[in-house]
Amino acid sequence: MESRPSAIIYWTLLAYKEWSFYIAASEKGLSYVGSQQKPFEEMSDWISRRFPESKLVQDDEKMVPFVQELIEYLQGVRQAFSIPFDYRGTPFQLAVWKALCEIPYGQTWSYSDIATHIQKPAAVRAVGTAIGANPILITVPCHRVIGKNGTLTGYRGGLEMKTRLLNLESGKSALEL
Repeated sequence: MESRPSAIIYWTLLAYKEWSFYIAASEKGLSYVGSQQKPFEEMSDWISRRFPESKLVQDDEKMVPFVQELIEYLQGVRQAFSIPFDYRGTPFQLAVWKALCEIPYGQTWSYSDIATHIQKPAAVRAVGTAIGANPILITVPCHRVIGKNGTLTGYRGGLEMKTRLLNLESGKSALEL
């Protein structure tokens, strides 16, 4: 019996100033951006569910392009990402994640805005579920989604991280973060 070769998922810990989160990528692109200050297991558990035949390999060198663009974003000098992504989801999730990438830097949309944008205006709750499953925080900017009444709503990275990212994009100083 022939065994299937396992894919390699490369990872590193991005640590920049007060930011610290794990990121992972396949040969195709960035696959995962973790939550602020969460343990390695958050990433490894997610990878084992989404890439079940893969092997996790720490490779700081291979991750440099991804780290570099994320740090440029955290410095406030990058507004869009050019790195490739490799995210896996249902067709509906992929449509929602694509829509998230269309939210302009520094702006916010509501869950119903996203549902309307993907031409599924009645699917607001499903949109929320798909956003919650977004594996690539920051680069697929689910932090730009707020409640219809303008309130901050759930975020896998936590509301503190969401607030800091929105403040970064609005140009507020570090003291306001």
